[in-house]
This record gives sequence, C-alpha cells and structure tokens, in this order.
Amino acid sequence: MDIKKKPTEKLEGELKALQTGTSILIGLLLVLFIACIYGLLVNNDSGTFTALIAVPIALSAVLPISFGKIKKIKKELETRN
Repeated sequence: MDIKKKPTEKLEGELKALQTGTSILIGLLLVLFIACIYGLLVNNDSGTFTALIAVPIALSAVLPISFGKIKKIKKELETRN
C-alpha cells in the first residue's frame, strides 16, 4: 500500500514500531560486535569469533533501509499536520 493512502494512525504505529525495532537491532548488533572483539582479544586461537564478527557487519546493512523508511514516514506525517 502506498504511504500516502495509509491513515495517520497506522503511519504513527508503523513509525513507532520501526523506531523500536531499529533501536533494538542497533543495541543487539553493538553487543554482538563488542562480544566478538572481546572474544578475539581474549582467545587468540579461536576462529569462532573471527567468523562470528561477520554477522553484525552484514546485518548492519539493514539499518540504512530502516532509517530511510523512518525518514519517509516522518516526512509524510509532517505534510499531513
């Protein structure tokens, strides 16, 4: 459905959900990244942390998409008010 056709209440709900989900994702990615760095520093011979560090780096590609959607919804809500 086009963003311009959605009711304001639904857009506000989507905005809140996107902001909450993005915040949780950022927090989890930071924790995972820090845990991987710590594991690499403490366990010098562990290949697990080397492979695991790719996960937060790869999943961080979702963040610009979420920020773009948040920006579009905020812009649409501003035009309605």
